[in-house]
Amino acid sequence: MSSAEPVHQLADHLFRNESKKMVAVLTRIFGMENLETAEDVVQDTILQALNVWKLKGVPENPSAWLFRVAKNKAIDIIRRNKHSVQYNFTDGEKILLTSEYTLVTAMENFWRDELIKDDMLRMMFACCHPGISVENQITLILKTLCGFSTTEIAKAFITSEDTVSKRIYRAKEFFRNNDIKLVIPSPGDLKSRVDTVLNTIYLLFNEGYNSTSSKSLVRSDIMEEAMTLCKLLTENEYTCLPEVFALMALICFHTSRNESRLTTEGEMILLQSQDRTKWNRGLIQIGNDYMNKAAFGNVITAYHLEAAIAFEHCIAPSFEQTNWEMILRHYEWLCKISPSPITELNKVVAVMQVGGAKAALEQLETIKDRKKLESWYLYYSLLGEIHSKLDDVIKAKEYFHKAIEMTRSETEKKMLKGKIMVLQ
Repeated sequence: MSSAEPVHQLADHLFRNESKKMVAVLTRIFGMENLETAEDVVQDTILQALNVWKLKGVPENPSAWLFRVAKNKAIDIIRRNKHSVQYNFTDGEKILLTSEYTLVTAMENFWRDELIKDDMLRMMFACCHPGISVENQITLILKTLCGFSTTEIAKAFITSEDTVSKRIYRAKEFFRNNDIKLVIPSPGDLKSRVDTVLNTIYLLFNEGYNSTSSKSLVRSDIMEEAMTLCKLLTENEYTCLPEVFALMALICFHTSRNESRLTTEGEMILLQSQDRTKWNRGLIQIGNDYMNKAAFGNVITAYHLEAAIAFEHCIAPSFEQTNWEMILRHYEWLCKISPSPITELNKVVAVMQVGGAKAALEQLETIKDRKKLESWYLYYSLLGEIHSKLDDVIKAKEYFHKAIEMTRSETEKKMLKGKIMVLQ
């Protein structure tokens, strides 16, 4: 055992990473209708790890330790319920779980490394079943497979935590009342199911890129998790679609700037002030390779356009030399094929760079569902930025203070306070 790394430092990274694998395997064993059983086993496993590792130190192979404990707990549950009809072990190799002679060996087979990737894909698609609303699909996969907190999901949806809890409950009720199998969808269903999975990965990545509840604005571990999930889709023969490669490119482009986004003290560095020599050119090239792979078929998706926007930033020698006209054209196209208040808000930023603050304010006032943005701190932050450029110091301060009230990120609060100080 090694105690070199404190347990709490592993909690957000290792536990989140391994939890999604354990949930996927255990759900395959117990069935989607018993999703809560799988979650309970994972939760008990993590609690046991926290208790044991605090006393004895972190094991040399913590992932193997977690898997072993989860396997043993699953075996105990099967033994305790061997006369129960709660778990259906009649399908395929599951029947071997019904005999004490084959139980342990069969359980080991479910945890083979080469099967876990497929189990995670099956789990993602099960969570995105068409019988569940799109909002509930995304909420469930973020909660169960990606380990998001209710607070993090609420931010991603710009909604309340109570609403998120109700969505999770309704989704689990659906699995309890229907016989949902862990399978890769048929070719006819694949496209719509992939779209939902991609949206979930996109939201997951955004949480890592601009974290809700962490003291650090950038959660590289969550960004890596989103990249891993998306990479699973690129590597599967049934899911390597143009939009999958486009999202992977987008993730690569944004991740390439991680090292330049925060000071050594953890304070935010805005795009115009970032040291571009710290950008990961290798990752930008990988993203470009994925963009080339995305350039087949006849459909341009929102992921293609967002990746194209990110690419323009990546290749610009400086903020001032950025091709804002091209970025604005991409945003105009994006607003046509995937309209939303947030996309419109992002377009306003490009309008401000091309046409100035007055044009940006006029554009902002044309957003149809602007009311939906009033619960988002970036709306007020942008208003503050616009009014500061219009030399309306009083309104600029008012909007920056409103943004400070609405964000939970200490990093963002410091950045906004800095903007106010400049206005003094």
